Amino acid sequence: MIFTQYYLDCLSQASYLIADEGTRRAVVVDPRRDIAEYLADAQAHDLTIEAVINTHFHADFIAGHLELAAKTGAWIGYGQRAEADYPIRKLADGERISLGDVTLQIMETPGHTPESISVLVLEHAGDEVPYAVLTGDALFIGDVGRPDLLASLGYTAGQLGTMLYDSVQHKLMSLPDAVRVFPAHGAGSACGKNLSTERASTIGEQRATNYACAPMSAEQFLAMVTEGQPAAPGYFVHDAVLNRREHRLFDVANPPTPLSVDEFRTERDRGAVVLDTRDAQDYAAAHLRGSLNVPADGRFAETAGSVVRPDERILVIAPQDREEEIVTRLARIGLDDVAGYLREPEAAFLAMPESVDRASRLTVSDLRSAIAGANPPTVLDVRNPGEVAAGAIGGARHIPLAQLPGRLAEVPTDRPVVVTCHSGYRSSVAASLLRRAGHPDVSDLLGGYLAWRTAHEPATVSGADR
Repeated sequence: MIFTQYYLDCLSQASYLIADEGTRRAVVVDPRRDIAEYLADAQAHDLTIEAVINTHFHADFIAGHLELAAKTGAWIGYGQRAEADYPIRKLADGERISLGDVTLQIMETPGHTPESISVLVLEHAGDEVPYAVLTGDALFIGDVGRPDLLASLGYTAGQLGTMLYDSVQHKLMSLPDAVRVFPAHGAGSACGKNLSTERASTIGEQRATNYACAPMSAEQFLAMVTEGQPAAPGYFVHDAVLNRREHRLFDVANPPTPLSVDEFRTERDRGAVVLDTRDAQDYAAAHLRGSLNVPADGRFAETAGSVVRPDERILVIAPQDREEEIVTRLARIGLDDVAGYLREPEAAFLAMPESVDRASRLTVSDLRSAIAGANPPTVLDVRNPGEVAAGAIGGARHIPLAQLPGRLAEVPTDRPVVVTCHSGYRSSVAASLLRRAGHPDVSDLLGGYLAWRTAHEPATVSGADR
């Protein structure tokens, strides 16, 4: 058997290629949209990719099923409850897919979404203990998939949570301890709240250590898995719907368009959003007024999808020679409408001095002085609820970054605003969003709450601020 895991750190997303060494027949599970790596590995091992299986309609990225099917002629498989605009093969609970001696067996595990499945991998068709189970977003390492993402219209979190309870407690936990667990996501994903940095485990390890796998009632399970979930980025529902539809294929061979200053200015004046992906410090030193800062290093795609609407046209300012990378990462979450990128940003800034601004960034000492001053600022904490529960700056308002675009009216405009997060990445993003919305005096805290805590300031949490 050939078994390969592909892991995308930026989205904490895992996909898999499974093949039979004798027949050279292969299946790819939960592929991402840029498919070159799967095709290269298939060619290197003389494999025929004959099927693409998605464990569910993903909300956090656009899957590569259409791209792989177009390149290889593979059929596309989903669980029995799936409905899509393109031809799919509906896979029944217990159905076996033979690749030769290597065999896949479908296990319906609804809950994260109603059509969710897991895929048992048997190295030999007659094996009593499967080699592994690909659990999609049903079971993570250290957590389970959240049932409240609204990715499945017509279902409530309670209905999906009850399904998930049965899938985890009665189906997946019925597997032998030795079965390896390979999920679709790892630490950092907003599809759960407590995901491990480990990329593989076993059923036995999860039975012993995963809070959601311990024996409990359905009511206890639902309360535990819905409490403290991170705010879902705004693009999640868009992607869940788009993954059901026939949509434009992503072509990595079609590079982004370099734009002159005049071309860039014309697109901007027509309403395109300027996405500046340089480092926060470079952005603070000089940026185009009204641009959004989402640094390329970090959870770029997910963060960009939190502040840029899927229907917005995008102009990119990128670190040198990273334009194609930026466009690919945007495409992974369905932000496809990229007009182009600005060639030589520094030279362009000199050509547009009337449009260039600097951004204010405060140290812990600066913020401490401002709070004690005559006109103390609003401190806005854009971390997720679980982070705030562990400690926060006293008196801070709390609006998670993913919710901020829809809650801008809650941020006062009659006094300065200082934005903080954990270490300074999200605060620069949020501050740029507030400036774009017209807030007159916005700064972000250098080093974030981590720097504040390190300076031994008292950390308090007010229930009203969460």
